[in-house]
Amino acid sequence: MAEMKAGSQTIGCRVTSCRYNMRGTDCELSRIEVEPQCGCHTGEPCDESLCGSYKAK
Repeated sequence: MAEMKAGSQTIGCRVTSCRYNMRGTDCELSRIEVEPQCGCHTGEPCDESLCGSYKAK
C-alpha cells in the first residue's frame, strides 16, 4: 500500500447509487480501495479501475 500523503485529502464521487455518496458529489469514506477490473486490459480508465469500496444503496 502506498504511504499516506500529508495534508487533508478528499474523495470526489458522482456515483449516486453508492451508499457512501454524499450530496451527489462527495464520498463519506476516509479511504477507498481502487481495484482493477478483472480480465480487462484496454488501457481505458473506465475499463481498468473500479471503486472496490462501492456498496449499493
